[in-house]
Amino acid sequence: MNKIILPQQSGRLLSLDILRGITIAGMIMVNNPGSWSYIYTPLGHAQWHGLTPTDLVFPFFMFIMGVSTFMSLRKFNFEPTRSAIWKVIRRTILIFLIGLALGWFGQLCRGLASGESIIEASNHFDTIRILGVLQRLALAYGFAALIALIFRARHLVWVIVVLLVGYYLLLLFGNGFEMSERNIISVVDRALLGTDHMYKDLTTEGIRIAFDPEGTLSTIPSIAHVLIGFLFGGLIMKHKDNHTKVERLLIWGTVLAFSGLLLQYCCPINKKIWSPTFVLTTTGFAAQLLGLLIWIIDINQKKKWSRFFHAFGVNPLIVYVFAGVMANLFSNIKFSWQGEIISIKTFLYNILIQPWAGNYFGSLIYALLFLTVCWLFGYILYKRNIYIKI
Repeated sequence: MNKIILPQQSGRLLSLDILRGITIAGMIMVNNPGSWSYIYTPLGHAQWHGLTPTDLVFPFFMFIMGVSTFMSLRKFNFEPTRSAIWKVIRRTILIFLIGLALGWFGQLCRGLASGESIIEASNHFDTIRILGVLQRLALAYGFAALIALIFRARHLVWVIVVLLVGYYLLLLFGNGFEMSERNIISVVDRALLGTDHMYKDLTTEGIRIAFDPEGTLSTIPSIAHVLIGFLFGGLIMKHKDNHTKVERLLIWGTVLAFSGLLLQYCCPINKKIWSPTFVLTTTGFAAQLLGLLIWIIDINQKKKWSRFFHAFGVNPLIVYVFAGVMANLFSNIKFSWQGEIISIKTFLYNILIQPWAGNYFGSLIYALLFLTVCWLFGYILYKRNIYIKI
């Protein structure tokens, strides 16, 4: 990971950074409630089929990653040169390894908290989860970027269609819409990764099974997801006038969103399997929101409200990793309080916040407090003009 200081770029769309910042802030907030037993419905994921506001956060970030990929590869004129391919592969590997390291750090913290020695706690490689959020981002970015380098822009639409239709057929004939271990997604992950290296999720009946929402097969539509963002990146850069950008974003965003909503009757919208309709609907909503932000921020110059999110948007990866590290430390660093051994999180939520704020509101207050801690870290980097990229 390299630390660099970037100059201000002329003509840069602030709205892109703000949307990226909104998604990172959203991911941190919904991942860190005071208690997982007390979450307001909009702040939780859909149990299986369906869509909640929280389900939009991760795909919105992937959409923006696709837009950013277009701008990054433009420097190489979209040619599959050695330097372009090496940059993509290097970045893919680094993000994937950071995701693995974050998972390992979580196991280390839990092991130490349970009384294991540092050697024992650091040696749980037999149960480390191989896939995850950052690993999904790495694979989706890597494959999408390489496809964008190999295929001409006018062919990318057909690549997206093949990926989504092919994945739909896999789901259709492989029990892909069933939340069980007979689901082809679970079958493939168990064969490739092993149960010990998978996420354990709850079925609608409350049974815990080996089912990874960032699984191997569901990476296929996520590649299409990033490619759609890539095409929108081309749309944004093609039109110099911001009013035209807004118009195109809203039109094509509406087309995609309505397509996903209409097709859900034969292909349910489902985040955990990253269904094709989930891809269409969320990329459509993301394009619409980006168009709205361009209109508010870049056209009407209403920027003051967005400063909070800008600190997240310019350093998304490092702030997300910081949040993961702090979440593990808050949950596993323990101390004695009135004769009882408790964690920092327990002290903050159960002792300081919950007694006066209640279960649900207190859980939200804790999430916002945790988000503020992460924002302060991002703000320090932002004020010093330190942008960390890989």
